[in-house]
Amino acid sequence: MKVMVVAGSAREKSNTRGLAQTIKNHLEQLGVDVLFFDAGIHELPIYKGGTEAEHSNVMQLTRYAEEADAFFVCTPEYHSGMSGALKNAFDFLNGDYFRGKPAMIAAVGGGGKGGINALNDLRTVLRALYAFVLPEQYITDAVCYNDRCELVHEDSRTKLNDMAQQLVRVTEALGK
Repeated sequence: MKVMVVAGSAREKSNTRGLAQTIKNHLEQLGVDVLFFDAGIHELPIYKGGTEAEHSNVMQLTRYAEEADAFFVCTPEYHSGMSGALKNAFDFLNGDYFRGKPAMIAAVGGGGKGGINALNDLRTVLRALYAFVLPEQYITDAVCYNDRCELVHEDSRTKLNDMAQQLVRVTEALGK
């Protein structure tokens, strides 16, 4: 089984990356082959519908999405929505990459401010791409991370482990 884990923050110092790394580790402990795509490391050109699709990072993004049996997508909440870097990444993909594949979502809210709007935004976009977005979702806050952007909040780590297990069970049940 291959699960594409997406860290959707373009920031160099990113709690969203820490969230995605935690999920990656949980999935690997379950024996899953993780395809890790980080919008802050694998910078993409702005989608214009043209030759930018030949960019090496865009080709990696599309290859990972094609190989993936499922997705676990993480985003920060920026101005009550998902990050622009993450939305830009989705603009390079179409429903063929996601159709019928399960997806889990999680967000990092900032300074006690939500995260739910980013997840609603993310869920809408993934559904438009025909992903089977699972109902469970999770939000962490900045206080859950140490100064190296590592998720250290034990209840969050436990919850995300449970979600990783659920994603694996659903993916297996769907025969992906």
